[in-house]
Amino acid sequence: MRTILVIGIGAGNPDHMTVQAIAALNRAEVLFFLDKGEQAADLIRLREEICTRFIEKPGYRIVRADSPKRDAARQDYRAGVTEWHDARAELYARLMADELGEDGVGAFLVWGDPSLYDSTLRILDQVHAADTVPFEVEVIPGVSALHALTAAHRIPLNAIGEPVLVTTGRRLAEGFPEDFSTIAVLLDDGTGLASVLERELEIHWGAYLGTPDQMLRAGPVQEIGGAILEDRRAARLRKGWIMDTYLLRRRLPI
Repeated sequence: MRTILVIGIGAGNPDHMTVQAIAALNRAEVLFFLDKGEQAADLIRLREEICTRFIEKPGYRIVRADSPKRDAARQDYRAGVTEWHDARAELYARLMADELGEDGVGAFLVWGDPSLYDSTLRILDQVHAADTVPFEVEVIPGVSALHALTAAHRIPLNAIGEPVLVTTGRRLAEGFPEDFSTIAVLLDDGTGLASVLERELEIHWGAYLGTPDQMLRAGPVQEIGGAILEDRRAARLRKGWIMDTYLLRRRLPI
C-alpha cells in the first residue's frame, strides 16, 4: 500500500521543522512539489532548502508539476474552488500512480499546518474516494501562520475566557462578526482589512512570517490599517507574491 505523508513545514522558516517532520521527510522516497510559477518560485526554493538541510538518506526524488490555477474572477466562489480541487485531485492521482510504487512512500510539504486553510487533505480525500490509486495518509502537524504571528508579536492568541474566530478576508468583507473579541484572518487579498478601517480595533499583522523578509505592524486599525494595505501592495509588487495574516481584537483585559 502506498503511503502519502502530508508534512507541515511551518510558516516560512526552516527552523520551524519539528523532529517529527524531519523524521517523516527521511521516510519519503518521492517528494511532490506543485509549482505555482516564477512569481512564487520562493515557495519551491524553501522546500528545496528544507530537503537539502534535513534529509540525510540518499536516493530520494523530487517530482515537480505545474499546479492547476483557480479562476479567481469566477463569480461563484464555491464552484470555482470545486473545479480547482477536481483538477488538483486528477493531478495527485496521476502523480501517485506514475511516480510512486505500490508500496512507496510519497510526501507533500505543506506551508504552515495541513489542517488550517490548506486544501491538500481535502484533495487527497477526493483521490481516495475515487478508488483509482490505493494509498493511506499520515499527517504531520506544523507551525501555523497564526502561531508564527503571535510569537513574532509576543502575544497570546486569545483573551482570557474569550473565543477566537478564524476566518478569511473574503468572509470578513462580507460582514463583520460582532460576537467575537478576537478575529484571526487568513487569505485576505486586502478587501477584508479595507472593510474594517473605520472600526475601533487593535491589529497585529505579519507578512512573510519567519523569513528574512518578515514584516510586522501592530496598533489601532484606524491609525495603521491604511499603511498596512500600502505595505502589502508594495511587497506583492516587489516579490510577486505575499502571504500575510493578522489578528483583530477589541480592547479587553489581557
